[in-house]
Amino acid sequence: MHVHNRDRNFLLRICCLALCGAALATAALVAHGAESCRQLVATGNPEYPPYLWRDQADQSHLIGANADLMQMLSKEIGIPIDIQYVGSWARVQEEARLGRIDLIVGAFFTMQRLDYMDYFYPAFLDTRSVIWTRRGAGFKYKKWIDLRPYSGITVINNSFGEDFDSFAKKSLKISSVPSLEQAFKMLQAERVDYLIYEEDPGLAYIAKLDIAGLAPVYPPISNESLYLTLSHKSPCNTPEVRGLIAKAMYRLARQNVMKKRVEANIQLWRVK
Repeated sequence: MHVHNRDRNFLLRICCLALCGAALATAALVAHGAESCRQLVATGNPEYPPYLWRDQADQSHLIGANADLMQMLSKEIGIPIDIQYVGSWARVQEEARLGRIDLIVGAFFTMQRLDYMDYFYPAFLDTRSVIWTRRGAGFKYKKWIDLRPYSGITVINNSFGEDFDSFAKKSLKISSVPSLEQAFKMLQAERVDYLIYEEDPGLAYIAKLDIAGLAPVYPPISNESLYLTLSHKSPCNTPEVRGLIAKAMYRLARQNVMKKRVEANIQLWRVK
């Protein structure tokens, strides 16, 4: 069939209008999806210096390197992020499960947590968990199996990676308490033989509390990554908002922004 140039141009114009209309409609849907999320509420482990801890000037909020990261993310995505204190680490995870908060800033990966929240990749920070003991206690540790004769403690709902968590559940005697301060004091009082917690937050805490006679033992039990997560029940958990956050977190990770923020907040924690 022969088509005149005039008819061909008309058809091309119609196709262009249709494609442009579809693109505009898609952009409008994305904008609407993002606009429907007016604010995000983020939280995390409040006993986690230099990453997160309660602001003494306003104890309803958290400060630290992870809080700084959320302020950077807010600027990147154009959505305000409020970094709130909601309670203990166990309470934080329950609030995410129920959808009462949107983001957890600083969670290890576990299969169980995938049931109630989405993870953003890549991780924004790597951290290692260690065994803490009393100096001079004659504690012998080189491998996980060496912990079997001893009694341990950690903070409720803490995870140290899928492999160690599974091993500990089957083979170790580890109790849990609500706060890191309580766990350190129980270790100092010889009520338990060891504590499992992350190295940098642990060092920061015992320096602040002026707890003497405790030290980490190596090798670390695990090297884990910290992720930003979004509750499945968050009203902001839409494809549009997830896309905005994922792209922004990728850019921030490429810029390696956390190194400077951690160093600055180590100093801040010491003087607060």
